[in-house]
Amino acid sequence: MKKRDEVPVESTWDLRLLFETEEKFEQVLKETEEEVDFFAKKYEGNVETPAKIKEALADFRGLMEKMTHVGTYAYLDADVNVFNREAQMREAMVRNKLAVMGSKLSFLETDLAQLPVEVLEEAAKNEEDKVYLKKLIKDKPHLLSKAEEKLLASLANTINFPYESYNDIKFKDINFPNVVVGDKDIPMTYNSFEGRMEGEVDTNVRREAFRVFSETLAKYQNGTASAYNAQIQTEKTLSNLRGYESVFDFLLSDQDVSQELYHRQLDVIMEELAPHMRRYAKLIGKIHGLDKMTYADLKLDVDPTYSPKVSFEEAKKYILDGLSILGDEYLGIINDAFDNRWIDYAETLGKRTGAYCSSPYGANSFILTSFTESMSDVMTLSHELGHAGHFQLAHGNQNIMNAECSMYFVEAPSTTNELILANYLIGVAGDDLRMKRWVLSQMVSKTYYHNFVTHFMEGYYQREVYRLVDGGESLDAEMLNDLFRKTLEKFWGDAVEITEGAELTWMRQPHYYMGLYPYTYSAGLTIGTQMAKKLRTEGKAIAENWVRILKLGGSLPPEKLAKEAMVDVSTDKPLKETIAYIGSLIDEIEEITRKLNA
Repeated sequence: MKKRDEVPVESTWDLRLLFETEEKFEQVLKETEEEVDFFAKKYEGNVETPAKIKEALADFRGLMEKMTHVGTYAYLDADVNVFNREAQMREAMVRNKLAVMGSKLSFLETDLAQLPVEVLEEAAKNEEDKVYLKKLIKDKPHLLSKAEEKLLASLANTINFPYESYNDIKFKDINFPNVVVGDKDIPMTYNSFEGRMEGEVDTNVRREAFRVFSETLAKYQNGTASAYNAQIQTEKTLSNLRGYESVFDFLLSDQDVSQELYHRQLDVIMEELAPHMRRYAKLIGKIHGLDKMTYADLKLDVDPTYSPKVSFEEAKKYILDGLSILGDEYLGIINDAFDNRWIDYAETLGKRTGAYCSSPYGANSFILTSFTESMSDVMTLSHELGHAGHFQLAHGNQNIMNAECSMYFVEAPSTTNELILANYLIGVAGDDLRMKRWVLSQMVSKTYYHNFVTHFMEGYYQREVYRLVDGGESLDAEMLNDLFRKTLEKFWGDAVEITEGAELTWMRQPHYYMGLYPYTYSAGLTIGTQMAKKLRTEGKAIAENWVRILKLGGSLPPEKLAKEAMVDVSTDKPLKETIAYIGSLIDEIEEITRKLNA
């Protein structure tokens, strides 16, 4: 694993796109602090008419943009090297300053909430402020007093400490020993295990890597459980303080999603997808001649000897060619991402695991990933570029308060991109059955497995955790392990042996510190599946409509955004059709396997 300064600069993102110099960053941070003080002095107790509301919210949006830029700059630099103490200290300093600024600005919401609804509704006739004010009217019953809201805002940094603790344990404390099998002595990190070793063809190496990984995780389970318990207890306390009936109502409020949609997504997948995935697991075991199918074997490829190495330049070509269906405006954004160093894809020591796209309003997007020259990495990159394309289009057409869509919808653009790319590759395969099977298996084992299995498991397990919290329970590692093991057993049945250590999988994902986020991946992919199908069959008109929808940002609630895309998520029909489609992909993989073995 190389250090940050040992990799080509073009494989890292360019933070100068946000601030040209450190001095410029420090200047803007100082200016923002001064502008927050001026804003509070000018508007506190003085926002009482629609005209004054319009003026104050316009100034507030400018402050939000500057605060977003300085916060993003600090955490992006920290995420690429957790061992860079200077970057870590600066990120902590900026978080503290932003918490102070947030506390000073908290008066605006409470001052507005105290106004008569008629005044707010009149002010909401201004399109720029409509989304924010309509949400404020909806949330009025759950807002606290001015002093209480200011206090909570000042504690924002403290409230986030459970997530900081999780990251410190994961990235700073855990060190994995080498994996030793016969004469092989293989170094292991979080990234190398999740990026390569989980799919290692050598069964002895793969299973030993899982054992070593799990035994190391187990040493940190109590501290990680404490951080997680602190997170969920904080959320439960906040839901009580704000007068919500349950922590689910509190967490779904920001998503603008009903409990009906939330529970349906989890229950239908557990009931209807599980049989398909059990069949897929058995197929993997049969292809690889395994004595038994275990949890440590689930990331195996159908045809690992076929999967070619894909260079970053080849990945770029695949993605650009595949996404060309979305038109020149969209493709221009993707080209900018590749050409202007929006993407940090080098595998380096101390870099955060996983992948994400950060899109500070009024600036370009920044994508963090680790590219190991596999097609899985190409799918991941197309996914994150889906977020970038979405946010750039939304930011270009909505103000900062209207641009961010609900979590329920946010994964639709990214997963649509994955499926567009997969469909393009199927076209490239033509009559080549082996390549076609490989592409189909990538769709099942990467796109759908990641979103409809991995994140679904998180979501299903998370629901059980919150049910206990709603009932007044406090949770420890033993309880969390038991809940996750039961979730795995319920989904995989007797098709997969739940290997010792599998129950610790809850320790591997940061999503539990982001509210009810995990289930939204399957919700987004449900919409994405329908969109990709329409794009494949109907072409240009659908593509133009999809780009139009991406430009809407968060100006509509998620159900209405989906309906604009002709996907009616008020019923379970799109979800059931998506699950049936996954089943059909597995049918096709089985059929091609029979032909290839004939």
